[in-house]
Amino acid sequence: MSEKTERLRRFGAASLDGLFTALGTSQAGLTIEEARARVAVHGPNEIARERPPAWYLQLATAFRNPFIVVLMVLALIQLLSSPDDLKGPILIGGMVTLSVVIRFVQEYRSSHAAEQLRALVRTTATVCRPSDRRSIQTEVPLHELVPGDVVTLAAGDMVPADLRLLTSKDLFISQAVLTGEAMPVEKTAEAPDAPAPKKARAASELLNVCLMGTNVLSGTATALVVATGAQTYFGSIARSILGNRPLTSFDIGVSKVTWLMIRFMLVMAPVVLIVNGVAKGDWKEASLFALAVAVGLIPEMLPLVVTANLARGAIAMSRRKVVVKRLNAIQNFGAMDVLCTDKTGTLTQDRVVLEQHVDVVGQESPEVLRLAYLNSYHQTGLRNLLDRAVLEHDDCTHGDLRLDAEGLRATRKVDEVPFDFMRKRMSVVIEGEDQRHVLICKGAVDEILAACDRVQIAGETGPMTELIRRHVARITGEMNEDGMRVVAVAYRHVENKDQRAYSVADEDGLVLAGYIGFLDPPRETAAAALAALASHGVTVKVLTGDNDVVTKKVCRDVGLSVESTLLGADIDGLDDDELCAAAERATVCAKLNPLQKARLVRVLKKRHTVGFLGDGINDAPALREADIGISVDNAVDVAKESADIILLEKSLLVLEEGIVVGRTTYGNIVKYIKMAASSNFGNVLSVLVASAFLPFLPMLAIHLLFQNLLYDISQLSIPWDRMDPEFLAAPRKWDTKGLRTFMLAIGPLSSIFDIATYAVMWFVFRANSPEQQSLFQSAWFVEGLLSQTLVVHMIRTQKIPFVQSRAATPVIVLTVVVMAAGIAIPFSPIGAAIGLRALPLSFFPWLGGILLAYCTLTQIVKRYYIRRMAVWL
Repeated sequence: MSEKTERLRRFGAASLDGLFTALGTSQAGLTIEEARARVAVHGPNEIARERPPAWYLQLATAFRNPFIVVLMVLALIQLLSSPDDLKGPILIGGMVTLSVVIRFVQEYRSSHAAEQLRALVRTTATVCRPSDRRSIQTEVPLHELVPGDVVTLAAGDMVPADLRLLTSKDLFISQAVLTGEAMPVEKTAEAPDAPAPKKARAASELLNVCLMGTNVLSGTATALVVATGAQTYFGSIARSILGNRPLTSFDIGVSKVTWLMIRFMLVMAPVVLIVNGVAKGDWKEASLFALAVAVGLIPEMLPLVVTANLARGAIAMSRRKVVVKRLNAIQNFGAMDVLCTDKTGTLTQDRVVLEQHVDVVGQESPEVLRLAYLNSYHQTGLRNLLDRAVLEHDDCTHGDLRLDAEGLRATRKVDEVPFDFMRKRMSVVIEGEDQRHVLICKGAVDEILAACDRVQIAGETGPMTELIRRHVARITGEMNEDGMRVVAVAYRHVENKDQRAYSVADEDGLVLAGYIGFLDPPRETAAAALAALASHGVTVKVLTGDNDVVTKKVCRDVGLSVESTLLGADIDGLDDDELCAAAERATVCAKLNPLQKARLVRVLKKRHTVGFLGDGINDAPALREADIGISVDNAVDVAKESADIILLEKSLLVLEEGIVVGRTTYGNIVKYIKMAASSNFGNVLSVLVASAFLPFLPMLAIHLLFQNLLYDISQLSIPWDRMDPEFLAAPRKWDTKGLRTFMLAIGPLSSIFDIATYAVMWFVFRANSPEQQSLFQSAWFVEGLLSQTLVVHMIRTQKIPFVQSRAATPVIVLTVVVMAAGIAIPFSPIGAAIGLRALPLSFFPWLGGILLAYCTLTQIVKRYYIRRMAVWL
């Protein structure tokens, strides 16, 4: 990393002519042919990131599983002890092959699908491409950038590579992704007067160098690409941080459940070993049996089931125009109970039209529209929907104010002061035919008024009085109440015509000319989407930089009840506890700057799982802060990079559908964990009871492992299961304590009926001696497998299974197939090869009665558990 820092210092200190020569380029940039040739030399502009391994590595990883390891050890022991008997090793080899193939196919398809979804979200850069002796700006994917390219930057852009600035104007860069510092840094194209000092300087401190991965908060620039991909400063540290992302609640929940089962295994497996070793005297057989029990307690299919569920959820979301960048974000999506969003494009149509252009007293004014047009036309920074509405207004494009010809030829842009979200205004300086400079400023009403000391009424200019300020507040308030967003327009003539650059300090002593009012009609689907979100337990809060009057009007139009309002001016005076309480009550939080949005999200996270929907540069801090950051495909680069989920359509209705998929995904994952935890716990209790009283092992190690394999196969259909509407109605969070309670409540039930099976075989079928142990083991093999498989349907719903709630077809089909296989195995050559024998037909009525009683008791205990715990996991 120090080597790359030194290279960047040299780039910063070098002359531009020297850099152009060294990189074989010019101020105009590279041609398309030159850029393509350099991609072959330098490689794509991509940094190290988490990627799925090659298929052969994934296949090798599928063998790295305790279940597989134990099977292979058993096969080796059996082969060494009985070299002439190959039936057992061949059978175990088949089991290993089946398990590995299933896991490999599922994980390969899941990871491949996830990569395809991530590829749908593309970030581009604006590059200069010389053509016919002039340079043309064009958008190219980031990975196509090469050293020597010339790029342009504006507010909202992500810096696409390591850059040396060529020109800049009020350029402020956020380097938080590299340094963690919240405050932006001003960068300038001016070359240093002297070489960098000998004292080491961090790459982020080089004032004429911008680093890949940072983002532009305000201003504009052109820059020369000096390093791409792994050769960038960010690329040099990317490999060291792979895999070190902060754990989500999903990661923590899965880890806690896994370690819960491992701790249980570490306690129970030695107990099984000691009980069987002492009681039977065969420590070798007892060791193999205890090892098989240990494997049975580990939810070895958990990674497969989790990955398959998340991938299926991501694919289902993509069909609903939702792209998941990080699979683990799906659970947070389903757990979200507070959604913070801006109003533009979510509650409204994102189709802004210029409705009014009036002077200070509210009379229509062509002069105000002309000033607004010149400001919007000449600015090169963050051009938003309001600017486009001004430029596309009929009076500007077709009427008497048409300025694209004669009017614009009579003006020349001198400079501009770009927009930023703290002062909420922007200015351009133009020179007219009289060669006088005019600064035209437009922005939020309060911020423009703060810079005005004069006012223009009926062509006459006079002082700004308190009476006029109250009149301005009344006029703009009435426009707000009509649902219009109001932007004030002001100007001043600048007598000083030297070559100095203009700055924020020049936005002073302005003349207020009037206001332009914009309408953004409510979205037709907003009311239905808000109702659907409310029915799923999600509270919507509107966080906006706009004023509260307009925002409340939009909320009323879409049926969102506004109980309380919180303004940005009030936030800074509150501590976190006070702000959290105020944010809980507020439906609308208005006049916010980016840091206030992020702080609101942070305090709400103390009590809720918070999602934030945003698409602008001012939303990036809040997107990073939220539990689940949500952006849209046409958002600015930094917003898309900060988000976990991308909407291909900016609509709350799309968001609501994604939440349902997220909760379904979570529910299906928890199903497997509940089933594995409870059934494995019950099996171990049954093993302990049998081991203490039987003169032989209740099942051989190979029986337990084979039974476990069949049971795991039956779980592979869980990602295709449906969830009850009642489950989807509320947010769901990981609850490890609740899972432990569930395991202790439901698990022992199967032991009751396992013991009943023991009694039937002992007393009714006389399988009570070592000579009859294979009959006993066959009966418990079948009963144990069928009860474990049936419990899938008992636990998957809080309702009565098969009657009030029926599983999806794949679950039912696989359940029937596995149960049929379990019954058939003792009658087959496979059963004979592993020491099982055919069961008498008179056993099956007993088996049916035991299973029916088991399902009935499980349903009764399940209902009691739900009433007692007041929740269904």
